[in-house]
Amino acid sequence: MTDTDSLSRRLARNRLTRRDTLWLFGASVGAGALQGCATSPVTGKQILVGMSPQEEIEVDRQQSPHQFSRDLGAVQDAGVNAYVEEVAQRLQAQVHRRDMPYSTRVLGANYVNAYTFPAGAMGITRGIMTQLNDEAELSALIGHEMGHVNARHSAQRQGQAMVAQAAMVAVAVAAAASNSRWGTVAGVGGVIGASALLASYSRDNEREADALGQEYMVKAGYPASGMTRLHELLVSAQGAEPGLLETMFASHPMSTERRDTARRRAETTYAASANAPAARERFMDRTAALRRLKPTIDACQSGEVAMSKKALAQAQGRFEAALRATPRDYPANLRMAQCLAAQDKLQEARRYADTARRIYPQEAQAAKLAATLKLGLRDPGGAYEDLQAYDRLLPGDPGTRFLKGVSLEGMGRRPDAAREYAAFLQGGAQGEAASYAQGRLKAWGYLK
Repeated sequence: MTDTDSLSRRLARNRLTRRDTLWLFGASVGAGALQGCATSPVTGKQILVGMSPQEEIEVDRQQSPHQFSRDLGAVQDAGVNAYVEEVAQRLQAQVHRRDMPYSTRVLGANYVNAYTFPAGAMGITRGIMTQLNDEAELSALIGHEMGHVNARHSAQRQGQAMVAQAAMVAVAVAAAASNSRWGTVAGVGGVIGASALLASYSRDNEREADALGQEYMVKAGYPASGMTRLHELLVSAQGAEPGLLETMFASHPMSTERRDTARRRAETTYAASANAPAARERFMDRTAALRRLKPTIDACQSGEVAMSKKALAQAQGRFEAALRATPRDYPANLRMAQCLAAQDKLQEARRYADTARRIYPQEAQAAKLAATLKLGLRDPGGAYEDLQAYDRLLPGDPGTRFLKGVSLEGMGRRPDAAREYAAFLQGGAQGEAASYAQGRLKAWGYLK
């Protein structure tokens, strides 16, 4: 008997296990890319790429909202988001590809990372923002990501191999550590964020992005030492708390060699920038509200590391500490809901998910989590309503069609469920969810 067969029977009886509920939350799909050649905007040499500039822009438009939502959306602090955008615009005036639609936001994710989509849609986690010390370090971080955009590293990577399926990343990373459906929790709620394989750069890519970022930040009026200090911060953190940087180093390979190279350039090529202002006071002033959340963020980070190790009681304790510090913190409420769901405490989890929705009604993940919890609580009608809300907030997520199919099936609306399953499969879905959908369509006579 296969897992899909037994899941079918449990769905038919409206009796989902904890693992079923968690698996449903993680189910999703991805897509691939084409190949070609282009001229590097940085070196002028021919490079093998997988996207035209317009396709890079389209990838950003279609995929970045879903990735940013998986990382819990832009923080609810208009001031800090405006600030990082101001720093980014200052750097943008110095880059090679000034016509790309750059945008920058601080995300609610607690893990330590920053990443960019091919055309410059950039996310910086609140986890790394509270580690930085001044604006020069922030400019180094943003400049490095802009270096990837300007060297067209994502496009080159697609020219060498199919793009990692962005919508499947959370499941794929978790599955590497576990063959059970438990793994989706590590991807959704743990330190290994969904962006872990968004753009897994080579060491040569990282070196080139460092060099470009340092060039851009110096031209923008910052000291080149900001890049050195950023690397020092990350190398030190890697030794002290390696779990917190697991995602960062999966996508951005770190080494002392990169730090030493940045220091050497700062002391030679960019020695004249040594007296440029690092703008520490401005950074501290503009990020004060976010930095006040550091105890909450630190507790959430510890909880996520514990969750990824399946130490659920320990994780719950850390999320409780985070909520004592900041009761209305959206990420902490959402993580607590996921942690409780993993312990089969679905009613308690639902309360935290509902609280998260009230705190940040514009962000979609709490609605999706609420839907999967309601499926586990044998409320397919309520789940369907939540999925409709999720779809309004974040349209275009293929996994939503699968979850709608499950909800409609639970409501006894087989023809409607079949339509959702068929649409899900037509989008190129693969994996367990696709196998389940295909099995239901065959069982109902829609497929042979």
